[in-house]
Amino acid sequence: MKRNKQIDIRRALALATTFNFLCCCARACLLPFLTLYLRQLGLTAAMIGIIMGSKRLMVLVWSPVASLVSKHYDKRRVVITGSLVCSAAAALALLLLVPPTGVHTLTTTCNTSELRASPDQSVAGDLLTSSAGATTSPARAQSGVTFPANTLPDTKPGPADTSKTSPHHQSHPEQVSVVVNNSHGEPNISGSLVTPVRRKRSQSELPEEERREEIQFDFLHRLKLMDPQDQLFFFVLIVVLVWEFAAAPLEWTADDGVYEYLDFADASDRYSSNGVWGILGAAVGAGGAGLLVSQLNCLIGAQMPRTAVHFYCYAGLAALTLPVVTFLPLYLNKKRDRATGFLKAVQLVRDSHRALLCAVTTLLVGVAGSAVEDFLLWQMQDQGSSELHMGLSLALALLSEAAFPLLARRVSRLLSPGRVLTVGAAILSLQCFYYSFLWGPWAVLPAQVLSCFSRGALWWAVRVQCEEVATPGAERSVWRVYAALSLHLGGGLGSLAGGFVVQRFGLAWLFRGAAVGLLAWCLVLPPLQLRAPRQRRINYSRLLAADGSEASDSDSEQERDWLEKAMEDDRSNNNYGRRMNH
Repeated sequence: MKRNKQIDIRRALALATTFNFLCCCARACLLPFLTLYLRQLGLTAAMIGIIMGSKRLMVLVWSPVASLVSKHYDKRRVVITGSLVCSAAAALALLLLVPPTGVHTLTTTCNTSELRASPDQSVAGDLLTSSAGATTSPARAQSGVTFPANTLPDTKPGPADTSKTSPHHQSHPEQVSVVVNNSHGEPNISGSLVTPVRRKRSQSELPEEERREEIQFDFLHRLKLMDPQDQLFFFVLIVVLVWEFAAAPLEWTADDGVYEYLDFADASDRYSSNGVWGILGAAVGAGGAGLLVSQLNCLIGAQMPRTAVHFYCYAGLAALTLPVVTFLPLYLNKKRDRATGFLKAVQLVRDSHRALLCAVTTLLVGVAGSAVEDFLLWQMQDQGSSELHMGLSLALALLSEAAFPLLARRVSRLLSPGRVLTVGAAILSLQCFYYSFLWGPWAVLPAQVLSCFSRGALWWAVRVQCEEVATPGAERSVWRVYAALSLHLGGGLGSLAGGFVVQRFGLAWLFRGAAVGLLAWCLVLPPLQLRAPRQRRINYSRLLAADGSEASDSDSEQERDWLEKAMEDDRSNNNYGRRMNH
């Protein structure tokens, strides 16, 4: 970019806002409802926790690396475009390539209230067992032929068939009883078939190449004999990781390019409003997707559930964002090193006691927030909520969070940023405790309104802490440290732990445990903040932006006195020099 080129700041801000709005809207159409889709596939809570936790940890590791690589090779626009296309393709692959499992969690009337999960057993596991028995028994009852699963290559073995493939039984021939009924229902043929099994040689008797082939065959054979639920889990995990690998570079790469463009034009301070538009886009996406899906029939096509609309909305909005990427203003500032900036931000947070306390708070909030994001819709579904209730509740929480900046000045007059941080975490604890006692479809709405004083207040206090601890130019890097601790590291650990807690104890105890943990930290945090030394740094950006009219009369008088005194000293020195010359 040339210095003499005129920069249209309003156009750049409009394009950046539109891009962020569409990206957040696309993610909110699908990601909050993804755990419901995985539940319908028949995966347990522990499996879903592993999938969501791995997804968040992938973002933590891959986002900064991809941003640095795209900057090093000056391929930011290519990376952004490829990320949108590949993430949409991976999302559709998760919908279209998932093998059928015979699990139907929705009835013809879409009565989701029948899906009630007990504390020690998931609904998907019961439906998987019942549907497997229902789909196999009628077909075999008509013909009267009974075959073991390991003798038919086109059938999927169940958990009960693994006993027939143990090493103890492989050396003996297997007998298969065959009974064929005629049209009158009387047996015509009754006998046994003997299928000889070739004895496997020991590993020492095989050469090296044949030994490798035998090991590979055993591995594939074990995968084939694996439980269908485990096969589905590994397949979904791989697709979700590929999906996140493609989508992770999008946010950091676009954010760096647009910010450096505006910083080149000395308008980076106007980029702060971009985050509010992202929250509004997420609210529109979640609420719109819930409203759209609720208006459709249970099955759109012959074998396509209506939850597929979430995936198609995600892909459609990603395609709609591609023209914006073409005109998105990006700039490469080779003098600015993001790697050293991020490491410097970590050092700044580590050297400040108050910043460390804020980091621990955001980490715990991320752990509790991931439990809410992953399993709140499960709790609502068990209470009879439809996609309309879920979408509107998510939109209400996001809109409430976006409204806190309007109250920030009044709140800052009453409470310090440290106390606002404590109050925000305490209200989030109250929300989690409320979620464990839901009793109806609309019962979640009062708790969602409190998001203004929980998440909204908490992230406002974190931003104030960033301004206090950061050196000039490092505010965004410090903010990314807190966001990575909360959204990615804390969220990943919370998803992993939350899945196992739901599997073992149930949904209610997950929210109660998160509430107790946050409340205990809120009781410990204020004494630690009082003991921590307060370090204030000079905010040079505020000093440069301040007008001369804001200075008080006393300050101007002091500056005038200082100037007059300096002039008098200079005059006296000049007169003394003149006398010496004479």
